[in-house]
Amino acid sequence: MNNRLTTFAQGHTTLSEPAAAGEELGKVVNDALGGEPPDVAIVFASSIYAYAYEDLLKSIDATCHPRIMVGCSSAGEFAGRRSGTQSASILAIRSSEMQFRAVVGHGLMTNPKQAAQDCVTGLAGMQGVDYPYRTALVLTDALAGYVDELIDYINIESGGSYQLFGGGAGDDAKFSATHVFHGTRALHDTVAMLEILSRRPVGIGAAHGWEAKGDRLRVTHAERNRVYSLNALPLNEVFAEYAAETGQKFDPTDPLPFFLNNVVGIEESDGYKLRVPLNLHDDGSVSFAAEIHQGALARLMGATTGSTCDAASIAAQAAKNSLNGSDIGCALVFDCAATRLRLGQKFDDELNAIEMTLGTDNYVGCNTYGQIVRVHGQFSGFHNCTAVVCIFPD
Repeated sequence: MNNRLTTFAQGHTTLSEPAAAGEELGKVVNDALGGEPPDVAIVFASSIYAYAYEDLLKSIDATCHPRIMVGCSSAGEFAGRRSGTQSASILAIRSSEMQFRAVVGHGLMTNPKQAAQDCVTGLAGMQGVDYPYRTALVLTDALAGYVDELIDYINIESGGSYQLFGGGAGDDAKFSATHVFHGTRALHDTVAMLEILSRRPVGIGAAHGWEAKGDRLRVTHAERNRVYSLNALPLNEVFAEYAAETGQKFDPTDPLPFFLNNVVGIEESDGYKLRVPLNLHDDGSVSFAAEIHQGALARLMGATTGSTCDAASIAAQAAKNSLNGSDIGCALVFDCAATRLRLGQKFDDELNAIEMTLGTDNYVGCNTYGQIVRVHGQFSGFHNCTAVVCIFPD
């Protein structure tokens, strides 16, 4: 081992057999940490491993023996310049100035408040362990829903003493089953939190790069993530009219291309919280990737590859600015599965923008079903199509 306070290991594999993929990731960690076990390993894995996620996790555990392991299923994975789908990535950390603890809360669909309470109760920082900076990585079963409420409950239960970041687990845009990882278990209907107590600041930044394009509309009928009308008009009519006005194609039999390029922005006091439309129903209603409240003000939003890359760079710079002068050790990066679908191969342009801003390719991350950020002075909550960057000091 070297004399650095914190050492990082990052890996990416395209091996499709779970145990072999886990072994490869574990060996990368061993090589980087000189055979010493990491304090924590954070794993992101495609749904190609869904039939045996626990084999993947057990193989990582058996190879590099992390003290703590958390992660989630995903919809695109990357580690530095290695990026793709149908793959897995890992970030492992060994540190003498950070303390980690993993906690979980179950039953999101029935009682998100209790799940939040269960998590917060287990945090070392809430039990008197004294570090000046408190951060938590939050990974949740996105298909269980209630993520906005969950984040609010975590913030309330912890007295707002933690900055939060993370995302909703994915499954390669199948929207069938998403998992969070705790140890060698892959869990449904669960939130996993990784507590990060540190002696120096951990920097977090977020930005989305979408601009309001359409008229302001009132959400006149909505039930959780399904919206039936805007300005008392069925959503299929609203989308069809907007497409005609802007020279776009809206095909009700294949609406996804339109949806990916025309997300809905919910007006907030400090900006627009993005919501991605997913499914068009026979009655003209639309299911979104996250909840939309009846009575909210909404606008259709537009973005370009350039504005998306600029937003990623802005997020990375905001995270850098929060380090209070510390050098960059490694970063965790989250962006939306919809962003990867929309950009295709140009998604690498976004990663390049992050790398240019960070000045290093020491970053690991994945594409998620929604992104989580709660940081003082920044746009907080549960988002879609938003780049979130968290930087650990060297």
